[in-house]
Amino acid sequence: MDIIKTSIPDVLILEPEVFGDERGFFYESYNEREFAEKTGINARFVQDNHSRSVRNVLRGLHYQIQQPQGKLVRVTVGEVYDVAVDIRRSSPTFGKWTAHVLSDKNKYMLWVPPGFAHGFLVTSSVAEVQYKTTDYWAPQFERCIAWNDPELDIRWPLQNGPILSGKDRQGPPFGKAEVFP
Repeated sequence: MDIIKTSIPDVLILEPEVFGDERGFFYESYNEREFAEKTGINARFVQDNHSRSVRNVLRGLHYQIQQPQGKLVRVTVGEVYDVAVDIRRSSPTFGKWTAHVLSDKNKYMLWVPPGFAHGFLVTSSVAEVQYKTTDYWAPQFERCIAWNDPELDIRWPLQNGPILSGKDRQGPPFGKAEVFP
């Protein structure tokens, strides 16, 4: 596995070693020891999530204000534009975001640390996203930031308006959102 740095040092792209031939491919999608050695992060993953969405579905920007989750995100079908926003007030990159294309073709994984809001836009006809989390889902602590907040100015590659859940339509602006110290 190779580690690719992003514009926010705590957010990492993991590029697995893929072995392919005429039969298809094989790769190790997660190895705890190698993840710790290559990233310096000793994460304990406690939950795996899997979503399937159609083109233009935008999920996010989500986080948990208590029991914050680190996420190791990958796409097994299709392609998404994946975004992580630093919402740690004490961080030098507070309010900054980084975005990366994750797909079944590039097989990249994105490490989104605790203290970040996370979201993605489906850019293929359908996408399946799988991610590991470092803490359990706690709906009472779940929060959302408006995907189109002008202060964040995330440049989503949208052709038309996104397909949003009711919760995601109600996300407050970044300036009014609960953030981490």
